[in-house]
Amino acid sequence: MAAEQLARQVGVASACRSLGVSRATFYRRKTPATAHQQPRPTPARALCESERERVIEVLTLPRFADRSPGEVFATLLDEDKYLCSERTMYRILALNQPVRERRNQLQHPQYAKPELVATGPNQVWSWDITKLLGPKKWTYYYLYVLLDIFSRYVVGWMVADRENSALAGRLIEETCHKQGVEPQVLTLHSDRGAPMTSKCTAQLLADLGVTRSLSRPQVCDDNPFSEAQFKTLKYHPGFPGRFVDISDATRFCRSFLPWYNTEHRHGGISMLTPDDVHHGRAQEILAQRQRTLETAWAAHPERFVRGIPKPSPLPEEVWINPPATSTTEGIAH
Repeated sequence: MAAEQLARQVGVASACRSLGVSRATFYRRKTPATAHQQPRPTPARALCESERERVIEVLTLPRFADRSPGEVFATLLDEDKYLCSERTMYRILALNQPVRERRNQLQHPQYAKPELVATGPNQVWSWDITKLLGPKKWTYYYLYVLLDIFSRYVVGWMVADRENSALAGRLIEETCHKQGVEPQVLTLHSDRGAPMTSKCTAQLLADLGVTRSLSRPQVCDDNPFSEAQFKTLKYHPGFPGRFVDISDATRFCRSFLPWYNTEHRHGGISMLTPDDVHHGRAQEILAQRQRTLETAWAAHPERFVRGIPKPSPLPEEVWINPPATSTTEGIAH
């Protein structure tokens, strides 16, 4: 409206240029939408209604029921008959909606999106297996890692020479006992690898009272915490390209994973260490940070233009695919 009023005084081009309005948009808004919705006139060369009915009748004959319009068109020409062009046959069929895919199509099941929320340690664990390169091509060792998504604490790990559901089950069971996990409290999330979806693993989790959660097929971001932890592992400066043997791989993990738990400061948990969050020391440390900042502010308040600084708070909940009912903002990495 402003452009239209200004255009009466300085012209359409100048008004649109000064207000940052496209001239095409200006003219389109002035033209009623119904002006472009007039029914298209029927061409003089179009088939009449009786000719269309004749085409439908021929195309639905038993002899042509399973043939394409191209085959019908060629067959009629061989019989010295012409009803219409092949394209017109398709157009008439489309108007009557008898054209469809006749072959049986594979129907993929609808997988529910995993929606998991943790408000404290030992509520949701994420686990995965990654390959560690061996001394030769096609030689691998397998690192199993169980990770608490709230604290980012590695609660259990193992290096093996193969992927195996029995080995994974033993690790899960021992870790649950070590962490004192109560039945019907923990949810264990993973992707759809063979050890994760095996009946052996499913039965073990049922016996332990642990809820199993699986990522959707072909969805790469349904298990973000384990993937991020493996990236931290493999981008660490001390990570070698290959390991001499399984003992070498185990030796490196015995050094790296304690460092990850007790020294690595994680951006998703307010630059605290996973060990501090997992064992309940986070609020005490954040309170100490607040006191230090208040002391710095009291000494030089002019340096803090926004007032007393505050440390980044610890997230109250952490999620994988936040549920619609989530009320507190969570963080996923």
